[in-house]
Amino acid sequence: MATGSLSSVPKRLRMVEDFSCTCCLEQNLTESADIYCDQCLRFYCKKCVILHSQLFAKHMTCGREDIKKWPVSKAVEDFLRKCEVHADESLTQFCHDHGQLCCSACVGTIHSQCSKVTPINELTNTQPTYLQGLLVELETVLVEIKNLQISQEASVKSLQGTYKEHGALMIEQMRGNLNTNIDECGKSSVGTSGKSEQYLKKEMCRSVVSIVNEFDNITAKELNEMKAEVLSIKGSVTSSIHKCTSVHNVLSQFHEIVQKIGDHLQLCLIASIKCKHIIQQALTLLGKSGKVFNVQSNTKHNVRIPSDSSDECRITGICVLTDGQVLVADGSNQRFKLLNQRYQVVSHWGGAEYVLDMCQITPSEVAVAVDGYVFNTHNVQFITVTQSQLTLGRKLELQHGCTGIACHQGELFICSKTALYKYALSGKQLCRLYADSSSDYTVYRCAVSPTGDRLYITNWHPAKLLTLARDGTLLATYTDPALVYPSGLHVTPAGQVLVCGNWSHTVLQVGWEGESKLATLATQEDGVSWPRSVCYSSTTSSIIVGQWDDTILVFRVE
Repeated sequence: MATGSLSSVPKRLRMVEDFSCTCCLEQNLTESADIYCDQCLRFYCKKCVILHSQLFAKHMTCGREDIKKWPVSKAVEDFLRKCEVHADESLTQFCHDHGQLCCSACVGTIHSQCSKVTPINELTNTQPTYLQGLLVELETVLVEIKNLQISQEASVKSLQGTYKEHGALMIEQMRGNLNTNIDECGKSSVGTSGKSEQYLKKEMCRSVVSIVNEFDNITAKELNEMKAEVLSIKGSVTSSIHKCTSVHNVLSQFHEIVQKIGDHLQLCLIASIKCKHIIQQALTLLGKSGKVFNVQSNTKHNVRIPSDSSDECRITGICVLTDGQVLVADGSNQRFKLLNQRYQVVSHWGGAEYVLDMCQITPSEVAVAVDGYVFNTHNVQFITVTQSQLTLGRKLELQHGCTGIACHQGELFICSKTALYKYALSGKQLCRLYADSSSDYTVYRCAVSPTGDRLYITNWHPAKLLTLARDGTLLATYTDPALVYPSGLHVTPAGQVLVCGNWSHTVLQVGWEGESKLATLATQEDGVSWPRSVCYSSTTSSIIVGQWDDTILVFRVE
């Protein structure tokens, strides 16, 4: 099959240099062509065209300024026809089952069981190409990919600045503590005897040592944790930038090729099919995949453990780690539980107040939204998962509610029940993006698109899903009778939006624009009961739903 894989991007074709002088080639020389003669069907360089003009003065020729009138160069034709699976084979057929171009070797192996495979030459009159429309799509996606790359490069700079700023703040706090201590000791020494003054000096020294030790033991640990986070996120963003560069190169190449192949029916058909696949890959990278999940099967798993004290485990948050393990928040038992790939509890930690939501920060680190209504505390607790063990990291104390959390390239988005805030990874509040105080829980849960340009929030009642721009501008509002008291919310790496209706016992897929429902993925008939959280696992191609009855549901999807 050959559908424009991004893993094997050829070097950019230099279109003019692909046309070589025919006369020179016959003498085993390579010279770039400057003229094409339609009557001779030959290309000529600047030297050879002199002799051609003397012999065939009446022949009409086309120069580089009319290169669109030249036939397709061999290099371009070879590039389009080359099979990416079998490099020595040319594309000759089309598999309708997979929507893929294939060579004879592909047909004999990969597509041997497919129901319909047709020679390309039989499709030229029935399969539309729409090359002009594809050109417009290519141009649009090229701009979006470039903008994404620019945004990601800015994120890397912002991450580095955040760490430096946080480190400077920690040092300034230590300096402030030292100055305060010295000032207090100075005041206490006024009017004291020599013996008392010696005692105060010793106490001051002890206090200074204590402050320095606290900085070494606590603040330094926090800075190291944050440094590790920044480096991990920076690595992920840099990898994404490389993907953008590769995609941009492929898109540019096809944008140029599509304009050069003229009316060659077979090449137009091949180019259009390849372009569609490449555009789809680009849209996936942009988080604008229109692919609708198709549920294949589902299973139920009990996550209750003997030490649980509450009558029911309420799975209020789910996060799938890179290695396929699943971290869940059990709100009613005030603990986190780590599940292996068979969804068995292998580790747990208790002691938090009401844990509500969680999101992945790095491959091994998760941020958890904790909202304690008993002691009126609100914080974000960082947890590291190492060799199936949970370790508590730093904690961010908040001055407002904390019911939902999402992260994108080092920026935290936190729901306060009635507002959405943006924070730096250091815990510094950057801005309030959105607010609605018309009722309780108007900003309950949040999720962010893969590119960070769209934010989604759930309004508990009246039930609706809101889509915001990066700056908090409201873009879309979605309501649905099948979405009553929306709770769990998640966006997949391809941009598919998943949302749970808690009272309607449903799991829906909404379009990335946030304007329409694409599918009802699961209902009460499928075992859905009071769903409170949802997450997608790329490792197992599954949607995991957390419920209020000790269980999680796992839906295998395609």
